[in-house]
Amino acid sequence: MISNYRDIIKAPIITEKSEDLKRNHNTYTFSVDIRANKVQIKQAIEKIFNVKVESVNIINVEPKKKRFGRYFGRRNKVKKAMVKLSEGHSIDFE
Repeated sequence: MISNYRDIIKAPIITEKSEDLKRNHNTYTFSVDIRANKVQIKQAIEKIFNVKVESVNIINVEPKKKRFGRYFGRRNKVKKAMVKLSEGHSIDFE
């Protein structure tokens, strides 16, 4: 069980695709804790940024195999959350 809302939301993901989603669909992308579910993410976003969340979609990114010299390793597992806000709400990251 995750106790603090700030432990659930790690960081915003700022790429060209996420900026396009933000402008056209009012959808923001965040990197979140891999143990968090949709309800916890929704509550955390609403409490931290004081906005109304319409929907939450989650993407589990499996680790890729990488080679480090003669050794093989894996990247970390990542969970992304795409959060759609209600009309009239927005998040300013600056």
